[in-house]
Amino acid sequence: MRRKASLILLAFAVFFAALSPLLRFYAFPRLAKIPPSQYQEAVLEAKPATLIDYGTMQPKKVDKLSIVQTLKGNVEEAKRIGKRTGRDVVVWDTLAYAEGPDGKMVSKIPERYIFDAHSQQPVHDKTEMADGHEVKREGIEFKWPFLTEKRDYAYFDMRVRKSAPIHYKGTQNFRGLEVYYFEQTIPWTQVDYPSVMPVKGITAKSLAGTGTKLWYTTVRKFWIEPVTGAPVYGEEIHREEMRGGTLLGDRDKVTAFSGHVKMREDYIRSTVDLVKSQRQLILLMTSYLPWGFLGLGAALLTLALLLEARSRRPSDPQSTRDSRPDPVPA
Repeated sequence: MRRKASLILLAFAVFFAALSPLLRFYAFPRLAKIPPSQYQEAVLEAKPATLIDYGTMQPKKVDKLSIVQTLKGNVEEAKRIGKRTGRDVVVWDTLAYAEGPDGKMVSKIPERYIFDAHSQQPVHDKTEMADGHEVKREGIEFKWPFLTEKRDYAYFDMRVRKSAPIHYKGTQNFRGLEVYYFEQTIPWTQVDYPSVMPVKGITAKSLAGTGTKLWYTTVRKFWIEPVTGAPVYGEEIHREEMRGGTLLGDRDKVTAFSGHVKMREDYIRSTVDLVKSQRQLILLMTSYLPWGFLGLGAALLTLALLLEARSRRPSDPQSTRDSRPDPVPA
């Protein structure tokens, strides 16, 4: 009986020991993915900021500039591109809408970001764009991979419309979460004017026709929760200048925008709460269950070996003598 029980325990021990790496290295990469219908909104603010006044072509100080960043999953496009590529694809249609303290539009820049739902690597399609311009992304944008590593990544900049390294700078604690801090610097680079300008009658084409160029630089900072790969906080020290041409008169350059953009406090709290809940789901598949199954397999193996050893133990000699029948007299 003991031998039969030990064999059953041994079978369960092998099952759970094999299930541990199977869950971590086979099931997790296939089950963990970004949902195609995700919707997200975040508000960032620069207090104070400097903006160009297109009436006087002079920079002016404002108390606050708000940027509403919306992200919406396009399910139909994800299905179309996924069918063409044979992959699980996510399509995010995003909009960065900036407005001044008077509520008037300063800029609005749309993007379409297409990537693999599991690895977050870009997937290319002719509809991939930044501010109406067709692009071919390399690297990541918005979202880091699950189980983010302590290394540099290529990060796409929508103004330059190219990718550049974003550097891992260390591990920090952010509101009770262990996060990886990343930083990217885009040096002064000539960029196109936004496709939609804030003043009627002024277009990107008309501005470019004056010979006045738009230059841009930024320092981009992200605090990433490494298990989910989700940014819990972000900042950007952003500057734009108009240089040369006939538009500025005798001036060489003028500030078009300058500000230290930070995520608004209420969105920081909601983002941290969301990431904490999602983090537990990822840890369940990558840590809690695999290690739990491995420990359970080891415990069952130990119990099986103990039962097998007891089943092989010889009987007590005294008990054997006591159990012999009495001799029958002749």
